[in-house]
Amino acid sequence: MLDAKLKQQLNGYLQNIVKPIELTVSVDDRPKSQELLELAQEIAAMSPKIALTVNQPAQEGRVPLLTIAPEGEKARVEFAGIPMGHEFTSLVLALLQAGGHPSKTEKALLDQIVELDPSTELKFETYISLSCHNCPDVVQALNLMAVLNPKISHTMIDGGLFKSEVEDRNVLAVPAVFVNGEVFGQGKMSLPEILDKVDDKAAEKKAAALADKTPYEVLIVGGGPAGASAAVYAARKGIRTGIVAERFGGQVADTMSIENFISVKETDGPKMVANLEQHVLQYDVDLMNSQKARKLHPASVDTDGTPTNLIEVELESGARLKSRSVILATGARWREMNVPGEQEYRGRGVAYCPHCDGPLFKGKRVAVIGGGNSGIEAAIDLAGLVEHVTVLEFADTLRADEVLVRKAKSLKNVTIIKEAMTTEVTGDGKRVNGLNYIDRATQEAQHIELAGIFVQIGLVPNTEWLKGDIELSERGEIVVDTKGHTSLPGVFAAGDVTTVPYKQIIIAMGAGSGAALGAFDHLIRTPVPGTVSDQQEPAEEEAA
Repeated sequence: MLDAKLKQQLNGYLQNIVKPIELTVSVDDRPKSQELLELAQEIAAMSPKIALTVNQPAQEGRVPLLTIAPEGEKARVEFAGIPMGHEFTSLVLALLQAGGHPSKTEKALLDQIVELDPSTELKFETYISLSCHNCPDVVQALNLMAVLNPKISHTMIDGGLFKSEVEDRNVLAVPAVFVNGEVFGQGKMSLPEILDKVDDKAAEKKAAALADKTPYEVLIVGGGPAGASAAVYAARKGIRTGIVAERFGGQVADTMSIENFISVKETDGPKMVANLEQHVLQYDVDLMNSQKARKLHPASVDTDGTPTNLIEVELESGARLKSRSVILATGARWREMNVPGEQEYRGRGVAYCPHCDGPLFKGKRVAVIGGGNSGIEAAIDLAGLVEHVTVLEFADTLRADEVLVRKAKSLKNVTIIKEAMTTEVTGDGKRVNGLNYIDRATQEAQHIELAGIFVQIGLVPNTEWLKGDIELSERGEIVVDTKGHTSLPGVFAAGDVTTVPYKQIIIAMGAGSGAALGAFDHLIRTPVPGTVSDQQEPAEEEAA
């Protein structure tokens, strides 16, 4: 089941188990059951602290099933399916945590889990696909909660193995989380976000804690590549730096393959995000995650341009963070079609992540909206899973790289339709069953019967909260100059949220570092509000 290299790595991890744990597998004669049994046997053989029990399950139980529990305790962590692929890490962490190895999660979150006292037990179930790179974060968060709190249990369910459940519960996007049989959430969720939903007092506590923060010299709004780069450059100048982000990593966390980041031959989004966070936290940076900005309150200035107060960023929680300068790096999100039926069937056939949700449409007919690189790459990936892929492109030419276009055209189950304007997503009230489009060349209305629609039509900047307060372009992007200055004194911007062309990770990082240097130059030339100081000359730029 495990190759020699993986066995060696796993064996090293399992040496960290402190107290005995018990594995129980429920299997039958089917091949997948035997695979899970083999995996459990290999794991148990690696440590004397691991005991294994094999059950012949009751007819109505999920099979195959692996449960993990500290010795003598009822199992609260379960894997329905074979936790390999992206979920192998989830399995390893569950083994270690059940065995008493401490989690690296920040202490405040661990304490919040332990102190959580729900009125009833919380039975979580998460439907995943093994190719989903967002699913492990949710699985690992819920597993940790189940290990630490006896009123919480969690089962990971491989949607590819339990298709009848997926159909019955109308699961068309992963991760899909249920609690006590009811829908809890869908899509990527962090541990803080999950805790916020189950802890009634969490938002109030966080708002109070944030309100007490000492003012920053540089406050960065957004935790993607631009925000992370800005934080590193600002912190290296020795100034008080903070990052407030709805989700650290931003869209990069949803990117499966990265092959054009100079000096790194190949990586993936989650790995890059982990490295970014590790780098940022090497410095004295205050990272405030799972916080969304709601309003920017610019500083007032005297007639000579001297600020009379601090810039404030108001959060959805109601808390306000103060800073002498602000760098806006809120990035962008997937652009929506904005046609009837899209929102109604979002998560019920309308999807935006082919890597995550593609396996749920195995053997079915799907469409990809968009003929750029992301759209054609999605079509190529999906072609290996589904019965047929139809690509619809609004323009009369494809915008994707020629090498991708040639690959897509070589696939027998991929059809490309140009000059197609999608007008409606259709469904039966429960899930997608097709889409309508107009052939722009003939003006004829057309209909395609489909099970799924993957939207890949570019990005829209996250600037709705800034409208009326800062200069934006016609596309809603923040207008910046070559140093990242915006129309507001002391406010800078960087990355995909700005007018800088070519939305690429490496370009966003460069812009983030430039904005941080611009903010530093602003700080050394501008007196602190409420004080009188001589104007200083900018210090020589130190090596980055």
